[in-house]
Amino acid sequence: MSKKIAFFGATGTFGSRILTEALNRGYEVTAVVVGSAGELTVSHPNLTVTSGDVLNAKSVAEVAEGKDAVVSAVGGGYTDGKAHAAFVRNAAESLVEGLRLLGAGAPRFISIGGAGSLNTPDGKKVWDTPGLPELVTQVMRGQGDALDYLRTVSDVKWTHFSPAAQIEPGERTGNYRLGLDDLVIGEDGNSRISAEDYAVAFVDELDTPKHIQKRFTVGY
Repeated sequence: MSKKIAFFGATGTFGSRILTEALNRGYEVTAVVVGSAGELTVSHPNLTVTSGDVLNAKSVAEVAEGKDAVVSAVGGGYTDGKAHAAFVRNAAESLVEGLRLLGAGAPRFISIGGAGSLNTPDGKKVWDTPGLPELVTQVMRGQGDALDYLRTVSDVKWTHFSPAAQIEPGERTGNYRLGLDDLVIGEDGNSRISAEDYAVAFVDELDTPKHIQKRFTVGY
């Protein structure tokens, strides 16, 4: 029997790749969009598109009911020179509240995170790296706020998945290494992962949960 997931944020750089990976592995996906299907142009027999609002707990509960997991690939980001740093935490709170409405049988919740709050080898955080643009730092801090919130949640099965310090579209190799709160750094001294392999690791966690009530990360 295929697993059923409700998916918020399926149109972004990472969300679209996670969506493709999940569909290719036989998941039944309900992609939740605001209004019409919009930018979601994927067509697949296991894909259903429905409208919903990630910031509305009742809406979350409606699409999450009967699913095995709820996936969130929504990000804060920034547009028109403004950071939307609070959005990720607000979304996390709404998603948790929506799952709470479903009681003890609620599906698990797994979300993409940011690399900013990961520990670097020198004992600092990625967001302490000198020279980062202010907007980037604001978004990183917003993602960190969402993780701080999730770490107060004990009655919903959550997982938060931070990428490597460098992530961009690339090759799907199926290879990666995992960590928890420290950057995963390769032999070349860099922390990096392709968006495609990030999606592989994400769906692997969906297949076989290993990080309930934890944040984890990935890299080559």
